Amino acid sequence: MRESDGIKLESTILALSMVGDLSMGQPTDQSNRTARLVQLLAQACHGAGEHTEVARQVALLRWSGCTANAEGFTRLLGDDVKGRHAMLSQTLGAAGLRAMRKSTPLAQVHCEVSGDIARTLGLSAPVEHGLRHVFEQFDGEGRPFGLRHPEVPEVVYQVLLAGDLEILSRVHGLEAALEWIAIKGNRRYPASLAALLTQHAEDWLESLRVPEVAPAKPCDDGAKVPLTLVGDVIDLKLPWLAGYSRRSAELVREAARLWGLPEQSVGQTGQAALIHGIGRAAVPNRIWNTTGVLLDGDLEQIRLVPYWTSRTCAQIPELAVPGRLAANAYERLDGSGYFRGLDGDALPSEQRLLAATLTWQALRCERPWRPAFNDSDAERLLLDEADQGRFDRRACQAVIAAARGESAVAPKANDSPLSDRETQILQRISMGGSNKEVARQLGISPSTVRTHVESVFRKLHCTTRAAATLKALTLGLI
Repeated sequence: MRESDGIKLESTILALSMVGDLSMGQPTDQSNRTARLVQLLAQACHGAGEHTEVARQVALLRWSGCTANAEGFTRLLGDDVKGRHAMLSQTLGAAGLRAMRKSTPLAQVHCEVSGDIARTLGLSAPVEHGLRHVFEQFDGEGRPFGLRHPEVPEVVYQVLLAGDLEILSRVHGLEAALEWIAIKGNRRYPASLAALLTQHAEDWLESLRVPEVAPAKPCDDGAKVPLTLVGDVIDLKLPWLAGYSRRSAELVREAARLWGLPEQSVGQTGQAALIHGIGRAAVPNRIWNTTGVLLDGDLEQIRLVPYWTSRTCAQIPELAVPGRLAANAYERLDGSGYFRGLDGDALPSEQRLLAATLTWQALRCERPWRPAFNDSDAERLLLDEADQGRFDRRACQAVIAAARGESAVAPKANDSPLSDRETQILQRISMGGSNKEVARQLGISPSTVRTHVESVFRKLHCTTRAAATLKALTLGLI
């Protein structure tokens, strides 16, 4: 595992929980709200203890395997996102309910992937066991193994109940939710457990209105886990995307090094490539697999992909910086990108490299609507886009050189008024870095940074960092 790819266990779990929420057509806090409810339920059952953390982790990761069976749900229900939302909210029509009788293989895929994720993350055996049986029921009508009580792990009942309460009360109101839960007593879960939940449901739901500062018992011990796992889980949604995030991260890192970016920027840009597709989970597979021209409504959903990526990463402090890069992955220098419609004045070097990298990777990969382009055709198309003002040509050249395995980009004409060190420092301060932060990143003194900044201002005829950044971007100096 690359050091720059390692993030805290809790951050990884939260990222995976929100990928799952988007895949299931839910708000990005659905799993977290369920996790808070299930901790209260578990504590009401057995008091404080390790079992409450087990329940929390199972609740957060119970949808972690749903990208793996998205294609199957597309075939089953026509729309994997809306179909699963209807399934959770108990609004499936008769045809959908009949189709769900064939969902056992999909549940098996989901549970296996979720369990493997727990094992990869090094979570406890009870968490893994709960995730591998998370769709089982009291009466044996669950999936994928049809276990009956008391073979079903108790944590499965707790998570199922908490999830039903959270979703159904939000969609149908508390009274209707509790009526439905009562009917399912000794069918989905023990009636006694459902009665206990009902007794406290109103107060527990009200407690969710108070923001949670931190988990009651954080699961981090300082160890890092690979962010590549999140990228891999994202890519599972579409069979033709397997490994896409990993390959993009490797390529953008090499391109960033060729372009001379600091190692910190190299790492952050690589992380951005791994998580740029988080928002893709919210878009139905039927849209991604469309071979013809997209309808306006479908296109609008795709334009929201970076928005959902932005919203997700903004809720995970450790992913805030790469998340901002990832959220701009589809912006273009001429302002024609999405979702913000930013133009070149607002797009730093890291974003320009990421945009060019993802486009190169897309061109080199087969899609349902076209075959993969070979290297020469991909190069021609990418540089043509740059000539039309949508991409930074130097960024494209760095990506192409990295894809070829070259160790350096062909040198540009030395027409910049700035020295290499001044350019490097300007790149840092253009991203909001203070003199002290830039000095620490580059291993030089703050006074040296200040001297270089003053020289940059003088050469560019500017007196502020914002103006220097704008002029340098306009002149193609950074």
